[in-house]
Amino acid sequence: MKRILPFIILAAATALADEPAGLAGIVAPGAQLEKLSGGFKFTEGPTSDADGNVFFTDQPNNRIMKWSVDGKLSTFLEPSGRSNGMMFDRAGNLISCADENNELWSIARDGKSTVLVTGFQGKRLCGPNDVWIAPNGGMYLSDPLYKRPWWKHTNGWQDVRGVYYLAPGAKELRLVASDLTQPNGITGTPDGKLLYVCDINAKKTYRFDIQPDSSLANKSLYCEINSDGMTIDEKGDVYFTNQNGVTIADPAGKKLGSIPTGEKWTANVSFGGEDHKTLFVTASENLYSIRMSVRGGNPGK
Repeated sequence: MKRILPFIILAAATALADEPAGLAGIVAPGAQLEKLSGGFKFTEGPTSDADGNVFFTDQPNNRIMKWSVDGKLSTFLEPSGRSNGMMFDRAGNLISCADENNELWSIARDGKSTVLVTGFQGKRLCGPNDVWIAPNGGMYLSDPLYKRPWWKHTNGWQDVRGVYYLAPGAKELRLVASDLTQPNGITGTPDGKLLYVCDINAKKTYRFDIQPDSSLANKSLYCEINSDGMTIDEKGDVYFTNQNGVTIADPAGKKLGSIPTGEKWTANVSFGGEDHKTLFVTASENLYSIRMSVRGGNPGK
């Protein structure tokens, strides 16, 4: 059952960027970051459905929230398997990194959950963190290790902190990257040719070529920016989230500017709204948004 919460908009006169000229043509003229809602414990995993409704997690409170296109806040699913990073597939299912039991879930529109993945080679994952769905429906999953207070175990089950791939209809993961220390934020280009993965401990983001068999090749340093969650716009600019708010870099890896949130940590970001030109930001206890001049690169995710 969805629980409707009061509609809250709190204006926030936050400076837009440390390099405003770099964001010309990206942020809508005159746009400011707005605080839409607060009072959560820790917000994460924003993603939008095809209609532009935005879903995000309040992970410590074990729930998934929905911010509708008409500005209403509701609880979509509670409990939610301690959902973290999420993305919608083309069928409208919400794919979630449910790290309560280190699983990958598919959540239908009515909230019914199906476990897609429980582990790799007979052992549980370390802690699924973020997911990106390629145009062919295959899923790339980052699996770092962050000790959670709801876990009874203290060590990761896997020997590596990996990036995995789940082919459409498959039940078994493939390990596609094993040489990162702590893979976290992950996103890809709309044409399905490139995958970006942040190695957050190394404070570096790498770019991979996605091969015809969905394996990864030609790893290269994209930029030296650390990121929790990530997204991409229609121009190929990549959006990072960290202690500085939202940082945007062009396809060549050049930093264009930042959108500060004023929070200690900004965890994730996604485009949403009816035209997919509103950027939604989860930062600490709050949800923010800002109007953009560009659409998200994966509209309907």
